[in-house]
Amino acid sequence: MDSLTGQPRPVSRRWRLTGWMLAAVWLFFLNVPISTALDQAQPWRRVVGVATLLVFGLGYVLLFQWARYLREHLQPIPPRRAGIALLGLVAVGLASIPGTAGDWTATLVFVAASAVFLLSATQALVIVVLCALIPLVGAWLVPTWTGESTVTVAVLLASFAMFGVSRLAQRNSELRAAQQEIGRLAVAEERARAARDLHDILGHSLTVVAIKAELAGRLIDVDTARAAAEIAEVESLARAALADVRQTVGAYREVTLAGELAGARSALAAAGIAAELPAEAPELPREWDRLFGWAVREGVTNVVRHSGARCCTIRVRPDGVEVSDDGRGPSTPDATGYGLVGLRERARRLDAVVTVGRRRDDGTGFLLRVHAPVEAR
Repeated sequence: MDSLTGQPRPVSRRWRLTGWMLAAVWLFFLNVPISTALDQAQPWRRVVGVATLLVFGLGYVLLFQWARYLREHLQPIPPRRAGIALLGLVAVGLASIPGTAGDWTATLVFVAASAVFLLSATQALVIVVLCALIPLVGAWLVPTWTGESTVTVAVLLASFAMFGVSRLAQRNSELRAAQQEIGRLAVAEERARAARDLHDILGHSLTVVAIKAELAGRLIDVDTARAAAEIAEVESLARAALADVRQTVGAYREVTLAGELAGARSALAAAGIAAELPAEAPELPREWDRLFGWAVREGVTNVVRHSGARCCTIRVRPDGVEVSDDGRGPSTPDATGYGLVGLRERARRLDAVVTVGRRRDDGTGFLLRVHAPVEAR
């Protein structure tokens, strides 16, 4: 099954041919009843014997392939249809008696093996026991049927072998199902990652664009030159956001702490929020620099969008980053949002801790902190 489309993957021609060969090779054991049928003196017995055995062999192969197809496509084998098919095999085997005499019991080997492959363990055990007893009972009832004890042994050996084959087929089906589920989850995770990155990129960029556009609208009748400058910045931000989207789709986008601090300074200034930011970003390992950059982006986006703050402070240390303001603070103690969920997922990969809450003891202000424990660095 394809993990993207949910449709079964096509089976290769070589594998289909292998399946037919696996089913047909066992028909060699029908050589004894066929030889008996060909040795019949009466033509009609020869015709009945050979024809019924050919039909039996074809039916067995088709039944085996049907069951194999269902297993490959992870579909259950219908018990009722399987039972009817087995009864059909038995009926064709019985129909061969006029041409094969006691050698018809060789067909019971295939019936027992099919039962093991098709039915539940309890049902298959009953069929195997019956198939093993029928040759012995038949030889006792019809003294001319000799050598039927060998058929009993063949029934037991074939059933045991088919049990191993069926368990192997079941394990292979379970393995394929697990692999397909892993593939499906990987695709879902990749889609979620792409959606998360696009949300974080566009959420921040479009927030700044909206604020600057609003500011330009207020200034257009008061300070035309500054309004024009703000519109120029809106255009620049829009182009940058488009470039970010293109780079993210191409998996080339790189978030850095220094770049996000510069973006935060511009966004906060446009929103009329005083900013206390570090003059420069410290040297950090690449993965921590990227994580702290995402933290600054998400924190500043929340400050600009929701806080109503007058001042925002960003502090960066080698072991963590903190974004806080003097605004309303989060609506709930365990504030969550799509951006915060994405930030927590990124932090979890590095064993970092994300804290969201209020900055002050009096319940005001917003605080976002990403902390990297010593053992995680």
